[in-house]
Amino acid sequence: MTTTGTYLLGIDFGTESCRVVICDLEGHPITFAATSYPTHHPRPGWAEQSPEDWWNALQASTHKALESSGVSPAQIAGISYDATTLTLVAMDERGQELRPAIMWMDVRATEQAARAADSDSVARLYNGAGTSPAIAEWYPFKAAWLKEHEPETYARAAHLVDAPDWVNYKLTGEWTTNINSAALRMYYNRDRGGWPTDFYETIGCGDVFSKIPERVLDLGTPVGGLATIPAQLLGLRPGTPVAQGPADAWAGQIGLGVLSPGSMALITGSSHVLTGQCATEIHGKGFFGAYTDGVLPGQYTVEGGQVSTGSVLKWFKDNFAGGITEAAEKVGLNPYKVLDAQAAEIPRGCDGLIINEYFQGNRTPYSDSKARGVVAGLSLIHTPAHVYRAIEESVCFGTAHNLRVMREGGFEVTRMVACGGATKSRDWMQMHADVTGVPIAVTEVGDAVALGSCMIAAVGAGIYKDLPEAGRAMVREIDVFEPDAQAHEEYQYYLERYIELFPAASRTVHSLVDHEAARQ
Repeated sequence: MTTTGTYLLGIDFGTESCRVVICDLEGHPITFAATSYPTHHPRPGWAEQSPEDWWNALQASTHKALESSGVSPAQIAGISYDATTLTLVAMDERGQELRPAIMWMDVRATEQAARAADSDSVARLYNGAGTSPAIAEWYPFKAAWLKEHEPETYARAAHLVDAPDWVNYKLTGEWTTNINSAALRMYYNRDRGGWPTDFYETIGCGDVFSKIPERVLDLGTPVGGLATIPAQLLGLRPGTPVAQGPADAWAGQIGLGVLSPGSMALITGSSHVLTGQCATEIHGKGFFGAYTDGVLPGQYTVEGGQVSTGSVLKWFKDNFAGGITEAAEKVGLNPYKVLDAQAAEIPRGCDGLIINEYFQGNRTPYSDSKARGVVAGLSLIHTPAHVYRAIEESVCFGTAHNLRVMREGGFEVTRMVACGGATKSRDWMQMHADVTGVPIAVTEVGDAVALGSCMIAAVGAGIYKDLPEAGRAMVREIDVFEPDAQAHEEYQYYLERYIELFPAASRTVHSLVDHEAARQ
């Protein structure tokens, strides 16, 4: 098969696989190809991956994509990429990896993160206006851990970079720091002088700046051409323009066209990420940011997150709905659709049953790694369908709670644009709109992360002048879930009870978590 035209190539390094997408200049995907790699957990709370596995997966996925699409290397006008953030890669002066990458989910640096409480640096504004605990996964804490626990590796590391900047080096041979990782996960702030050296010194790695690439580039900035050896290995044309890419979630925000103040990306899956743009620098209790220039120059990015959302529904399906799942699969039905149909018969508020979704902790508004799920109001009238619907409602309540604290901090969300697994359920998307009171749009290309990388590639290749122009050309909304006023009003009572629930139970929950940790 031979394909004519001009195309863009996007690379998405996710937690489980490297995916390559080829799309046209209007944002229509031509092909996807994925190659998986393993995650290793050498100790509890640790998570590592091999950069060699990443590179091999990229080669395999690129060849698969080219072969299946019929697109020739000469037709690829530009390349960009995204990758997991908070993923620390240590490399020597020759560009060789010194150890496995420390992944975003790795929480070994809790001791180093706790030191942030001793800092009065302006950097702390990013963590809930200085009121939220620092998150152990973030870059400076992992760098400090490496310095203290693997001093020889730290000393040999000429470069300590986030995963997107590893990708950039492998493609172009250029060392850069992407503004997305720098602003959102490394406390870099152009409005306040750049790197907060005082904060890093308090954490214990004030000398790390010699290991961070000096060039901090905006997203879509042309970095250089694809280097000769990588081009040969990937089967692509040497010199193909490569544009500076971001972390994966923010490629998703770009791929949803959320590029102006007032709207918010709702990126769903095992967890929910909420991220949007505002025109001024704001900070407030219960959300992260606003990050300077993190997605677009001259704008600020705010962020919230729910650690466990779709994963709690999956937990229920796998552990408490075996009969439904087996019966559904025998006749070719999606078990989630069967569960949705049963849940639709349950009244709003689930006959007085409230659950919160903090099964793996709370990212925002509490930033509490020891938070866990709490159930209130359970009685003998409740059925499995009640519990399933209560979990669905809890996720929507958590989203609404995040929007509330952002609004209190000065960020008013007027609409959301969603992608990911939750969008496959119309009932659940409508529930999100009804609970939050905010319209939710869905776009044509469900894989917004991959599309976002192609949009960045288009800007870097000079096809579009900036990301907003690329968004107008490549992102199309196909559906909008408008909130039902009566349902919204009815949900407010239950939302208030949800918000009250965890603070009332937190002392007991923390005691249980600490007790079980001590027994291990």
